Amino acid sequence: MKIAVMGYSGAGKSTLARTLGERYGVPVLHFDRVHWAPGWTERDRGEAHRLAHEFMKNQSWIIDGNYTKFEYERRLNEADKIVLLLFPRLVCFARAWKRFFLYRGKTRSDMGEGCPEKMDLEFMRWILWKGRTRQKRGEFRQVLEKYPQKVVVLRRQKDINRYLEGLPC
Repeated sequence: MKIAVMGYSGAGKSTLARTLGERYGVPVLHFDRVHWAPGWTERDRGEAHRLAHEFMKNQSWIIDGNYTKFEYERRLNEADKIVLLLFPRLVCFARAWKRFFLYRGKTRSDMGEGCPEKMDLEFMRWILWKGRTRQKRGEFRQVLEKYPQKVVVLRRQKDINRYLEGLPC
């Protein structure tokens, strides 16, 4: 089983990936852990690519994140299921704020080591505008058009709950 979980920041990609990993006993890779090195610095691209490539050698995997620079085409081609979390921007913003207050000053397990939870102006702009550009929406649309038989689009928490309820244990 191979599942790619993609979507907007704050929609719950990491939480869903972790839940699926626990349910099926499958290793999970959070691309934020690959991309971010301590102190919120971007990891060397070659090293990040190597980490993603090595992880994908697993027979089964769940990968959380959009990052097109990390094995993007291979990930989508190999995935048995692609889950797109396309929540409204204000819902994502509210969820990110909730996460910030829950983890403030701590590093989440799905984030790069040495990257404590933060909510700054740059990240707020990313959630509300920069992460929702015409290009990003086009990328998601292309995924849906190219892989319609294996894409599931979830637009709200109820959709996630129904999706999880409908999965075999």
